[in-house]
Amino acid sequence: MIPELGLFALVLTFCLALIQSFAGLAGAYWRKPEWLALVRPMASGQFVFAALSFGLLTWSFIVNDFSVEYVALNSNTELPFFYRIAAVWAAHEGSLLLWILTLSAWTLGVAWANKDMPIVFRARILGVLGLINCGFMLFVMATSNPFIRLLPAALEGRDLNPLLQDPALVIHPPILYAGYVGLAVAFAFAVGALIEGKVTSNWARWLRPWTLLAWAFLTVGVALGSWWAYYELGWGGWWFWDPVENASFMPWLMATALIHSLAVTEKRGLFKSWTVLLAISGFSLSLLGTFLVRSGVLISVHAFANDPARGLFILIFLGLCIGIALSLYAWRAPALGSGGGFKVLSRESFLLLNNLMLVVAAGLILIGTLYPLFIDALEMGKISVGPPYFNLVFLIPTLPMVLLLGVGMHSTWKRARWEMLWLRLRTPLSIAVPVALGISFAWGRPSVLTFVGVFAGVWVILSALSEVRQRQKMGRSFFSLPRSVLGMLTAHIGLGLFVLGTTVTSVFSVEKDLALRAGDVVELAGYQIKL
Repeated sequence: MIPELGLFALVLTFCLALIQSFAGLAGAYWRKPEWLALVRPMASGQFVFAALSFGLLTWSFIVNDFSVEYVALNSNTELPFFYRIAAVWAAHEGSLLLWILTLSAWTLGVAWANKDMPIVFRARILGVLGLINCGFMLFVMATSNPFIRLLPAALEGRDLNPLLQDPALVIHPPILYAGYVGLAVAFAFAVGALIEGKVTSNWARWLRPWTLLAWAFLTVGVALGSWWAYYELGWGGWWFWDPVENASFMPWLMATALIHSLAVTEKRGLFKSWTVLLAISGFSLSLLGTFLVRSGVLISVHAFANDPARGLFILIFLGLCIGIALSLYAWRAPALGSGGGFKVLSRESFLLLNNLMLVVAAGLILIGTLYPLFIDALEMGKISVGPPYFNLVFLIPTLPMVLLLGVGMHSTWKRARWEMLWLRLRTPLSIAVPVALGISFAWGRPSVLTFVGVFAGVWVILSALSEVRQRQKMGRSFFSLPRSVLGMLTAHIGLGLFVLGTTVTSVFSVEKDLALRAGDVVELAGYQIKL
């Protein structure tokens, strides 16, 4: 009875989302107050029943109900309680239900936050979010029902994949999904603005916190995945440019660009159509990642089981979402307008360069990820695009971006002065150069790339600290700085540490292929290793 109740709760969730979509979009179009009044309660009900459906599936795992096929395939009586909970989202069907619950939670947040947002605009956003969730619920009910009965019931389950029996499974997928799905909010804001034909500073102010939150979840999710890979796969490293890793990294790059573009739109009223396009692109790449993982078109340690019907459904859904959004964009974007101008040497220019380089990086990764699939689809053979390509093409746009970042954070709006920038940056520059030279020669492997990588990391860190110092001179302590400034400084220092760590581990790592027999001893990087 529990599985049937879970499916019934999912059907009710779908019905409420459908009403929410119609009431939000049609009510806003025809200005029907009684329809608009339905949207918030429908969003709340959608979350309640999505949580109930997910909770009932979780309960089936807890009590080892092997009459449910999904439970029988992913658990058994010997599985610790801790992993029984995590097994709920360990495979395709349960992870999709988690996606639906997560999107319902984001929808609930949008419904009741931003008190100063106009009712009509909020209704449009919630209508779009409801339609997206309807699409995923249709997908689950048509092709991926986790509540299917197994008759007769299995006496014992097949167990959870041993690689997934890890504490990271409990936190990595939910956090990553929160970031993936959170970009749907930015997508809904973009579509809502295009329908209205207007992008304002308030629009950017309302959207920026949601984008920051989704970006933060994505950042933690991707980092957890790298950490998990590092210790689970032993000596394999922490990033492999696996297609599914790329599918989570590309939305992160677009979300990073969107955060910076929103700052310009909010402060100066510029980049309006560009910001909207970034919001559409971020979630579109999330949907593309969903297609890659769940369609069976690629081989990956992250991919779910192969099912062409699922792949076709997601491809159609992806095409509809992107097609409708880009059609609206082509129609409305020219009318969005822009604000005043700015000089070449200004914060706006540096943020625009930041955006362009992030988008180019995401585009180059997208080409490398999809190119083998197109070659295979055209029956021109099978090829593999590996780390040498990705390492090179990612470095080309991002290294200049990191070097310019130190200058950009000290520039002012509209117009900056070289004299002011030099006064602020001469100290970081005078420290970063000798530190980079020292580290490059310390390991006995000096090279231009090593120097530039170490310099870039140290340069960004010191530039951020220099910004703190400048504000202290104006009588502001570190903890009295605005939250936006604290966030910027923390993120940039973190980026500098990441660049520094990546450079050191890439340049100074030692690899050696050997054939060893039991008892053999080999010396590697000053260590004796015995098999």
